[in-house]
Amino acid sequence: MTDMIVDILSNKGFDMPANDYAPNDRYLVKQAEWSKDAVIYQINVRQFSQAGTFEAVTQRLADIQSLGASIIWLMPVHPIGEVHRKGALGSPYSVKDYLSINPEFGDEASFKALVDRAHTLGLKVIIDWVPNHSAWDNPLVTEHPDWYAKDYKGDFRPSPWWDWSDIIEFDYSNPELRKYMIDAMCYWVKQFNIDGFRCDVAGYVPNDFWQQLRQALDAIKPVFMLAEWENRDLHEQAFNMSYAWSWNETMHDIAMGRASVNRLRKYYSWNERAWPRSAYRMTFVSNHDKNAWDGTQHEQFGDCLEAAIVLSVLGEGMPLIYNSQEAGESKRLAFFERDPIDWQPHPVGELYRKLIRLKKRLPALWNGPFGATMIQVPNSKPDQVFSFVRMQDSGKVFIVLNLSAQSVTVNFSERLFEGKYFELANESIEELKAGSELSLAPWGYRIYFSAAMPKI
Repeated sequence: MTDMIVDILSNKGFDMPANDYAPNDRYLVKQAEWSKDAVIYQINVRQFSQAGTFEAVTQRLADIQSLGASIIWLMPVHPIGEVHRKGALGSPYSVKDYLSINPEFGDEASFKALVDRAHTLGLKVIIDWVPNHSAWDNPLVTEHPDWYAKDYKGDFRPSPWWDWSDIIEFDYSNPELRKYMIDAMCYWVKQFNIDGFRCDVAGYVPNDFWQQLRQALDAIKPVFMLAEWENRDLHEQAFNMSYAWSWNETMHDIAMGRASVNRLRKYYSWNERAWPRSAYRMTFVSNHDKNAWDGTQHEQFGDCLEAAIVLSVLGEGMPLIYNSQEAGESKRLAFFERDPIDWQPHPVGELYRKLIRLKKRLPALWNGPFGATMIQVPNSKPDQVFSFVRMQDSGKVFIVLNLSAQSVTVNFSERLFEGKYFELANESIEELKAGSELSLAPWGYRIYFSAAMPKI
C-alpha cells in the first residue's frame, strides 16, 4: 500500500504530455464583427404607434437608427390564442400559429417591408420566439397532442408555478417536436431574411435543442441569438447574448436603498471570472416585463435612473433600450390591451444618444471580447461611490458614479485613474492626478475619456 501511494505521489505511471492539459474552450459561438459596438432596441408593435402596425414601425426606423441602435428586437409577431385569452387582445407570448403573422400588425408583405427597410438602414432584425409553450388553440394541440407536457392527471399543463393560464407547455423529449420547431424557425430566416431570434424563457428548453437549432440556422445564414435567461452554458454552442437579470436586480436594489454598492462589485467580479469572455450580457433598466409588471424606469430607479443608464451603456454588457424609454417612459404599457406610447422629446433620449455615440467611438467601450475589461479604481468612499476604468490601445475612459442619496467628496488611490481627459457633461478638458478630489451630487456621475479623442 505504501509503495502504491509513493508511486502516485511521484507520478509514476501517470506521465502525460503537457498538451493533454491544454485548456478546452467549450464556448464555440463567435461574435460577428458588426456586433462589436451594437445596441439593441426592443419594439412592442402593439403599443409602438397609434396604428399598432408593422408599417408604422417601418416609418420610424430611421429615428431608432439615429438613436444609435444596431439591432431591432420585435416582440412576437404571430397570431395570439383565443382560448383562455387574457384581456381583450391577449398576450403575444400565447402563440396560435408559428408560421403566420398576427393580422393585428399587418401581413407578410408589410413585415417583409419592415425587415428590408431595416437592412437598408444597416439595422439587424430579430424576432421574439416562444418555444417553451403555445396557445391552447394552436393546431398542434389537436394534431400532435403527444408533443405537449402533461400534469399528474394526464392533462395539458401551463408552466408549473406560474399564472400562465393562457398557454400550455411542450415536451422536448419528443424528436418530432424539435424538428417542427427548428423547421419553423428556419422558415422565418429563409422567407423573410430576419437576422436571428430572442428566445423566451430559454432555460425552460433543453440546451441540446438550442445547439441543434443553431447548427440549422447557421447553415442558412449567420444569426444573432438572444436568450431570455442567465446561464453561461447557453453560450457554449447556441447563444450570442443572455440577460443580465442580476445586474438589473442589483441596480434596482441599490436605487431603492436595499443593497450596498459592494453588491455591484460582486456582480462584476462574477461577470469577469465566471462567464466566458466571448459572451455578451444584456444590461437594461427596462424591458416589456419590467415595464408592465414592476414599473416604469422612473418607478424602478427614481433619482438613480441616469446613473443606471450610464452604467448599462458604458459598463461591460450590450445595452437594451425598450421603446418609449427615450420618450421618458411615462406609463406602464398595458400588456393585454392597446395602449399606444406617448412620444415626446425627453432628456433620457438625449442621454442615451450621447452615451451611445461615445460607446461606438471608443473601442474600450465595445461589447464582449471587442472591448476592455472594467478595472476597479479604489476610492475613499467605497460605500457610496463606484469607480472604474476601461482602457484599450490609446483610449481610456474613467467613470465615477455616486450611487447614494447623499452628496459626496471623493478621492482615488493607485494611479490608474490619472490622466488628461475630456469630461462629457461639462465638455471641458480636465487633468486628474494624485490628490484630485471630486464632488458629486446625490446619484451624480462623471464620465471622463481620453482628451486625445474628438468631442462627442
